[in-house]
This record gives sequence, structure tokens and C-alpha cells, in this order.
Amino acid sequence: MWHLELAAPHRVEGVKIAVLTGGGDAPGLNAVIRGVVRQATADGHEVIGFRDGWKGVMDNDWIALDVQGCRGLLTRGGTVLGTTRINPFMRDDGRDLCKAAFEANNVDALIAIGGEGTLSCAQEMYKLGFPVLGVPKTIDNDIGLTEMTFGFATAVDIATEAIGRLHTTAESHDRVMVVEVMGRHVGHIATWAGLAGGATLTLIPEKPFDINEVCASLTERHTRKYASIIVVAEGAKPIPGTFNVPADTFDEFGHVKLGGIGELVATEISAQTGFETRTTVLGYVQRGGEPSAFDRVLATWFGVEAARAADDRDFGAMIAYQCGEMNRVRIADAVEDLKYVNEKLYGVASVFFTTNAVGDPDVD
Repeated sequence: MWHLELAAPHRVEGVKIAVLTGGGDAPGLNAVIRGVVRQATADGHEVIGFRDGWKGVMDNDWIALDVQGCRGLLTRGGTVLGTTRINPFMRDDGRDLCKAAFEANNVDALIAIGGEGTLSCAQEMYKLGFPVLGVPKTIDNDIGLTEMTFGFATAVDIATEAIGRLHTTAESHDRVMVVEVMGRHVGHIATWAGLAGGATLTLIPEKPFDINEVCASLTERHTRKYASIIVVAEGAKPIPGTFNVPADTFDEFGHVKLGGIGELVATEISAQTGFETRTTVLGYVQRGGEPSAFDRVLATWFGVEAARAADDRDFGAMIAYQCGEMNRVRIADAVEDLKYVNEKLYGVASVFFTTNAVGDPDVD
């Protein structure tokens, strides 16, 4: 079996910590990088950043990171290191190239900041002997064992503001407004934003919906001349046999190509009810711009704790936010299962639905 045997590092004091950001961008990534650099520098360590995720490791493409160079990153959206979804297991020579980059730069620890794909890759690299740690990053908030990921709160704020603005148009014209938000496999953003924004219905991947019941609910609601806001996670699906949707297609990384469910729902609502229905797809707007105050704090905390874990050589660990504390869990355990919407929270949201069009939430 292929296994890493790195040459011994040349330094006696201090270590070299590398950082990469993989997968989709999220507000707060730069704040994590800044947190890593600030704590690592205080501990006497050197930090470099590989560009464009795991691709940068294979290409040995990196930049030095220091306190001065990280000034201003706290509030800056995106990632100064760049990001891709490419990983070493997509190439026959990927692992050997990573090994060469580690040895050439005397890397003692790598902090991989990313979602399910990036962290799953980190776990496989750790199993091969690479000194890897993880920081969970996902707009969807679906990584296991951490209650919150940075960027999620910002995305919810953006979606909630958009829903609030759409309320006035819906009410002025007695329209139905369908708002499509991110949420590939889970509906955390949709549930939180729908609840915070006063949505009429919220459709999420965890709860297949019946479009006929949705339309019946809206018909009854509009007899009282009430406008309606429907929040739809991009991965929401109908109950089989109730609504025809196109078959799934996949991108080069094996991910289902999403987007468009909002328009499909809106078209069917209009056809069945005759109500003027409009769709707004928030898309990448949810990822862009400055992180919220909460996410700035959370991301910074993640970065500082990741640097401390690297200092302890606690490889294979992922930083997790749990019960108001930052703890360490194993990456393998965190990526074993997705974190789905809390049934009780969805039950709270469903109190305000006008119909039980998405099933009967179990709130026991």
C-alpha cells in the first residue's frame, strides 16, 4: 500500500505550517487564515499558504503568510489563497506530487480548510501518513460534529434580507414569490432564513414536498388576499410521483448539478393556481461579500484553534464548535455522515406553514 515517508525536517525550533482552502468559497475564509497566522506566529512557527486548494500542493504553488500580510483579512470575503475542487486522488501522481511539495518546503503540518470533499481528501491523506488537520467550511452547514460552520450565518443574513425585500413586492401585487437558496443535501439555510424571514412555506431536501398540497395551500391562503413567500433549498425534491422534474446530471467532480427547482416550482404554482408567480435565485450572492460579525469571530476562533492543534501535532483532528466551545474531533468521524436539519427546529418553522405540504415533522 502507498504510504508517505517524509524526510526529516531540517529545523530544530519551530515548525512550518501550511494552509489551504478548498471547495466553494465562504465568508470568513480569510479570517480563518488570519487566525492561523496570528497564533502560529505567536508560537514561533512559520506559515505558508498553498494556492487553489490541493491543486496548489501538487503544483508546489505557495505564498508566505505573515502577520503584516494578513492585515485587513478579517472583513474580506472570499479567500486570498484561491480555491478549487481538485484533489490528489484525481491524478495518478497526485500523492507523489504532494509528498514532493511537503519535502521541498519542510512542511510539518497542513491545515485544510474546506467542506465535505476537502476534508474527506484530508482524511485519506492523513491515512497515508500526511500530517493533516481540518477546519470545517461549508455554507450549507452540513459537516458533522460541529454545530456551526463559519459563513453559514452570513448566508442566512443575506437570504433573510432578500426575503424581507420580496415581501413588499409580493404584498403590493398579491403575488407568490419563490426564493431559491443554497442547500445541496440539507436545508439549514432555507430553514433558518424561512423562519427568520416569515416564509409561507419552506421546502428542504430532508422533507420531500407534494406540489399539489403546496398549490392547495396557496389557493386557500389567497382567498384572504395574502401574498406568499416560498423558500426552496436548491436540493429540494418532490415526493416521487407527485411532480415531474428533470433527471439528475453531474459535474466533473461527481456532484449533482443543482439550481432550477425554484423556477420549476413557480411554474407549477402558476399553472395550478393562476397566481402571478415570480422566482428569485440568490445563488452566489449568499457566498459573496464581507462576513457578518458573528462569522468574523467564529472564523477567527477556528483559525486560532487550528494553529494550536498543529502546534500539538494533533494530526487527523478537525476543529469543531460544540456547546459554545471549540473542541477537537477526528476528521474521519466528522465526514462520516452529513448533518441534517434539526427536526425540532423544522417543527418550529412548520408552525407557521399554511399547510402540511412537506409531511408531518417529528418534533417529539
